[in-house]
Amino acid sequence: MKALRTFLMLGLGPVLVVLGGLPALLKTGQVDLQSWTWPALMLMPVALLLSLKRGWPYALWAGAGSLGTVLIFDVLAASSYPAIGDVGGLTLVAVLAVVAGICLPRRKWTGLTLCAAALLSCWLAREAPLPETPSPRPKLAVIGALPLFWKEGEAGFGARSDAPLITLLRRRFDVQPVDSPLGPAMRDANALLLAQPRVFSPAELVVLDNWVRNGGHVLLLADPLLRWPSSLPLGDRRRPPAVSMIGPLLNHWGLALLPPVAVAEERRILEDGRVLTTMGSSGFALRPGTSCHVEEEGLAARCAIGRGNAVLVADADLIDDRLWLADAAAPLDARHWSADSPGFVIEALDGGMVEGRRWLRSAADLVMALRWSILVGIGWAILGSVFLGWFYRDNRVRDISSHPPWEAVEPG
Repeated sequence: MKALRTFLMLGLGPVLVVLGGLPALLKTGQVDLQSWTWPALMLMPVALLLSLKRGWPYALWAGAGSLGTVLIFDVLAASSYPAIGDVGGLTLVAVLAVVAGICLPRRKWTGLTLCAAALLSCWLAREAPLPETPSPRPKLAVIGALPLFWKEGEAGFGARSDAPLITLLRRRFDVQPVDSPLGPAMRDANALLLAQPRVFSPAELVVLDNWVRNGGHVLLLADPLLRWPSSLPLGDRRRPPAVSMIGPLLNHWGLALLPPVAVAEERRILEDGRVLTTMGSSGFALRPGTSCHVEEEGLAARCAIGRGNAVLVADADLIDDRLWLADAAAPLDARHWSADSPGFVIEALDGGMVEGRRWLRSAADLVMALRWSILVGIGWAILGSVFLGWFYRDNRVRDISSHPPWEAVEPG
């Protein structure tokens, strides 16, 4: 019976810590070790219980098993290894929590100090916002019918509001909304985001084409079936066009936008491992003699046009924050992203590298990671019950082991 209680106490830590990080994973789909830093604080009461009931070696054993279980779950769920810095941060929090739990009943103030250090380590482990590009930043012109700079259905100054994607783009670019390619702002722009625009006149199309050929860099989002929710009634001129109106420019560049292959939300894993969430997307077909090539099974295309270049994506819904952001109040915190869409857009506009996140690929990977991590945790608890039980059979060892190594033990 004692061995069973010991096994249950040793297995308590791994179960609590692993399950404690699951809500953040299920909310965003990210496999991020930082999601387990706060749950690692639960090792403090576990270590306190074990040190009082069994001895400090049991507390250390449970802490090591909990840390190992989380690392195994992380690697299996993401199918990749975490960064060394993330492993070190989680390890530091786990060690501080375990040692604090051991110290609390014997050296109260030392234990409280370690508790504070563990809390501080969790706070310091938070991720920094997306780095800013120093001023002067490259100038980015944005043309499109999507509500990226205003609240749909409102008028006046109260309607002005940056979408979360624009908030992120402002950290890398000097962002300027532009009504028409004929406007003066286009002449000074270094890059252009063309997001589901309305119909262009022939003169505007000529200016756009010349701007790219003279060295411009454009990201074109052309959606054959826009699913972006709108509160405006059908037929309202302020409502974004439901289908792409940029066909003449695509034809001039040697591309054709295909009909949508699906109308539902789709989670797409790119060749570099990043994840995009699309809705009603399609693909591009190339005409003979074009300087373009397609990527990601036709979803994207890259074209060399004169001295400039263009990146084209057959979906505009992917920049809708409802498809890439789990918390609308925290767009700058990448831990709240549910897709790599912001990083994809910034890099496509030549705004610098944005590190991709580590993602859960499928429900099967989640089940496998849970199964193996729990099995490892159970095995570690069984091994600890047997090994430490044998270790404690010697009364002299029991007397010494009841005190942590930093406490002096008088010889008997």
